[in-house]
Amino acid sequence: MTASMNHPKLLTVITTHVNADFDALASMLAAQKLYPGALVVFPSAPEKNIRNFFINSIGYLLNMTDINTIDLADVRRLVLVDTNQSGRIGKFVDLLKKPDVDVHIYDHHPVSAGDIKAHHAVCRSTGATVTILLDLIKERGIDISADEATIMGLGIYEDTGSFTYPSTTTHDFNAAAYLLSKGANLVTLTNLISREIRSDEIKLLNDMIRSVRRIDINGAEIALTRITRNDYVSDFAFLVQKMIKIERLDAIFAIALMGSKIYIIARSQIPQVDVGKIVKVLGGGGHTYAAAASIKNRTLAQIEDKLINILYQEVKPKIIASKLMSSPPIISNADVTCRQAAELMTRSNINALLVTEKADKRNQSDKLLGYITRQVIDKALYHKLGGLPVREYTNTESVSVEPDAALSEIRDKIIENKQRVLPVVVSDKTGQKIIGVVTRTDLLNVLASDTEETARDMHPALNGSVHARTKNIINFIRERLSPEMFRLLEHLGQVADQIHCNCFLVGGFVRDLLLYRPNQDIDIVVEGDGIEFARQYARLAGARVHAHNKFKTAVIIFPDNFKIDIASARVEYYQFPAALPTVEMSSIKQDLYRRDFTINTLIIQLNSEHFGRMIDFYSAHRDIKAKSIRVLHNFSLVEDPTRVFRAIRFEQRFDFEIGKLTHGLIKNAVKNNFFKELSGRRIFSELQLILEEENPLPAILRLNDYRLLEIIHPELKLTSNMMRLMNSAKKVLAWFDLLFLEESYMKWAVYFMVLIKSCDKPTVATICDRLELAQRMQILFGRGRFKADRCLWQMEQNQMIINSALHELLADFKTEQILYMMAASGKQKMKKAISYYFTNLRYVKLAVKGRDIKKTGVPPGPVYQKILKATLNAKLDGLLKTAHDERTFIQEYVTKLNLNPNKQIGKEHA
Repeated sequence: MTASMNHPKLLTVITTHVNADFDALASMLAAQKLYPGALVVFPSAPEKNIRNFFINSIGYLLNMTDINTIDLADVRRLVLVDTNQSGRIGKFVDLLKKPDVDVHIYDHHPVSAGDIKAHHAVCRSTGATVTILLDLIKERGIDISADEATIMGLGIYEDTGSFTYPSTTTHDFNAAAYLLSKGANLVTLTNLISREIRSDEIKLLNDMIRSVRRIDINGAEIALTRITRNDYVSDFAFLVQKMIKIERLDAIFAIALMGSKIYIIARSQIPQVDVGKIVKVLGGGGHTYAAAASIKNRTLAQIEDKLINILYQEVKPKIIASKLMSSPPIISNADVTCRQAAELMTRSNINALLVTEKADKRNQSDKLLGYITRQVIDKALYHKLGGLPVREYTNTESVSVEPDAALSEIRDKIIENKQRVLPVVVSDKTGQKIIGVVTRTDLLNVLASDTEETARDMHPALNGSVHARTKNIINFIRERLSPEMFRLLEHLGQVADQIHCNCFLVGGFVRDLLLYRPNQDIDIVVEGDGIEFARQYARLAGARVHAHNKFKTAVIIFPDNFKIDIASARVEYYQFPAALPTVEMSSIKQDLYRRDFTINTLIIQLNSEHFGRMIDFYSAHRDIKAKSIRVLHNFSLVEDPTRVFRAIRFEQRFDFEIGKLTHGLIKNAVKNNFFKELSGRRIFSELQLILEEENPLPAILRLNDYRLLEIIHPELKLTSNMMRLMNSAKKVLAWFDLLFLEESYMKWAVYFMVLIKSCDKPTVATICDRLELAQRMQILFGRGRFKADRCLWQMEQNQMIINSALHELLADFKTEQILYMMAASGKQKMKKAISYYFTNLRYVKLAVKGRDIKKTGVPPGPVYQKILKATLNAKLDGLLKTAHDERTFIQEYVTKLNLNPNKQIGKEHA
């Protein structure tokens, strides 16, 4: 140790609790970084492994002084770390009585009555005290070395059980990540934290296990064990931790008589048993999940009796579903109307109602279908759907619990599933019987009666300010995007900073980023005036803006025609099913709630301070991982039925699955014909997007499964022949794309012609009118398609078709019609003929022109077209190879027609 025998006056001393552990040591080192020049002093001898490590490895890092060399009268500031109890700081307790000594405390243990009164205190609920100090070190920009990072890491790893203890927080993970970035040595950490148990320790551990006594207190099983040893066992806490893992204990109190002193080590894995609070009564300290005490002048029997009495006073009754639930439950049959359900909820003064349906078999209990909320019922009434049965809007993706379910299970199911009411069920030979319900209010009331700290430990979603999951993915964004795109996003965030508004990247771009799919469609939402933001950015970027004041949106258009869509955060409401939305300003969370599916609600903040922070309000990341398509609320498809088509398109594109609730809502939308108010243009737009997918057949199959093709026309049904033609079209289009002809065509139109192939002329006309197709499209799908069918029939009747005849048959057709014919033909010979036309005949041109005919003496007129056509046919049939051949053919053809040429075409070129 480094000891200074000549201390300056007016000292600052950093100390910790007796029997210091790694977190205490790490915290003293961290505090020394905050208090340069302070002396570091153990109040008593540290634990053996701490002492050995300190002597052998890191003594040089601390300004360490022996407590016996310090005159307490010289101390003017006392810095306490990893403790806030006067009974655990040895002789330094005398300094607490001196008015001229400033006391500073940094601690992660729960605040309680009797704690030291400090002039400055930073106490937070973290897994380790050094985590708190590291936050301050980072805030002040103080650098640390690799060795210092390793020591501080030991404190975190030990006190969090290598991040396995329930007391571990996100702050501990972040602190460990920071230490690793500073060079913390994981090999050293592993060697010290995860060491092998020695042979003498195995014997002691065996004694502890054999002497264990298990008692049940208020539903919590608590293990008590006691041992006697002549000498102090330095690694007693290490063995207790081993025992709790081996025996899989919820809580343990280990009492050891070592020499003349009794030591207690307590560990808990359930918040019901707060070992810190219990051990504090015995003069010790700690937090909810780990605590220790040392006691003099008492026998083992006295301590054990006193401990058991304290346990009965302090261990809270175990809260299980049967004790928390309301019973009997208020239940509605699935066939009750929404209006009747509303009356039942009003009479019963409840906000959520369980819904059941008749069992499949006789003598069985009614089956739990799900639940419906007052908010959903109110929307049904608003949309004049009060006469529909509640089954149509029941949330069928609900979960339940059994009567003995613990509070943690109740909490997790209500929070993770965003469930307003949780059924409590028992199972027997007749099925499941609902015996009660636990509401979200019931859960919050229980947690509110607990300490703030326990509630915070239980789940972050119950901590007031937490409304979304967040994650910084800046490195992922940099890896996935081009440098130019990354800089563009940074610039957008900087402009948002300038006009003091929040700016977010939203929608499909974020979704596809996580799915590793290319997407160049940038959508930005601004909390504020999106149009003003667009104009400000465009001025700086040399772009122009096209604004839509009605919808508070704008498009930024760059000189190279690259576009960025800008929207003001808004909320939409619909005056009736399928209506266009009315728009009002809102926050980003409200804006996201109006979107179609959860997977499209992820956002990434672009403001400089939080650039790259991904925010997830509606469990979008979970649904992406689960490959699930889910709507955000039960009336999503009522308000905008086109979302049904989008759900199917996304399901097939991403190989996802439509969620159970969303599946039921789609069937409800079809059954109640919410599509009747949709304009044909909107239906066509969604159908066109489906047909433009790489392989639209699976989506067409799903449209047929949901009877959505009937929305377009009742006679439009998917047959086995149509499926065969769809597959044929897919192969034909793939072949055509591989020709790389650089010819644009409407891929979707080919599939659409296949879709309506079995329809007669009046039906096709009706479909075109329903979809409000443009006149040119109506001609293509009407007269144009039937003309293509006649041409194909004619070709299939001829065994042999020469090139010129094939060219004449197909030359007047559009690319889409020819590809349709190729797909529709059931004869391989016809497919080959059409493919030959594309690759060898379609783009054949003559070298000669009208002027070459004029030189033969034939006066201009309609005959020129006849001559050129004859020449082209001869060339297509392989009779003409060169321009000279073409001129010779013209000369001979003119002579054959007896047009009396005045001169021969070839003379000038002789």
